[in-house]
Amino acid sequence: MSYDPPRPAGRLLLTPEDNDAPARTLRLRRLGLGERPDPDLDAFADHLAHLTSAPYAMVNFLDEQGQFFAGLHRPRRDVLSVDTAGPADGDDPDGTRREVGRRLARDHGFCPHVVVRRKALVLEDVCDYPRFAGNPVVDEFGIRSYLGAPLIDSTQTVLGTVCVVDVEPRPWGREGLTTIKAAAAELVPRLERRG
Repeated sequence: MSYDPPRPAGRLLLTPEDNDAPARTLRLRRLGLGERPDPDLDAFADHLAHLTSAPYAMVNFLDEQGQFFAGLHRPRRDVLSVDTAGPADGDDPDGTRREVGRRLARDHGFCPHVVVRRKALVLEDVCDYPRFAGNPVVDEFGIRSYLGAPLIDSTQTVLGTVCVVDVEPRPWGREGLTTIKAAAAELVPRLERRG
């Protein structure tokens, strides 16, 4: 695993700088992606969740403003929405966790790392990696494992990611890595046909 160098002040750069965001934003707009939920991409996320047995799956597009899950699979009863132990950090006052929605800040989650690195990322237990354990989605949503791959189109633009997450550590292994990379490769031509 490679890490970005720390900032000059010595702090670890938690969210990598994304110099390609302006060009990606233009490309996404030309393809009509990243601005609204898409039933076809929701179906793709459903299929990906089924393939990996993950409770959450996303087709995520990143622009200059943040992240948008144009494709989203979550359980009928969102396992992140109820915390029976009572309020904790990131919970609403009534003891419920925030529900996974369609938008996410750029500094939340692991997809920005996949986009900047331009390669898949496997985190079987995010808590094993100090750089990732401190991500806001760990405390706010209880995310414990991540598997994601970049969506790189024929212009070599990274449009976003396909990813799955779980609230438990997961041994994704080589099979998971192969599955997520194949899903990304399958989806890219379908996205480009829109343009």
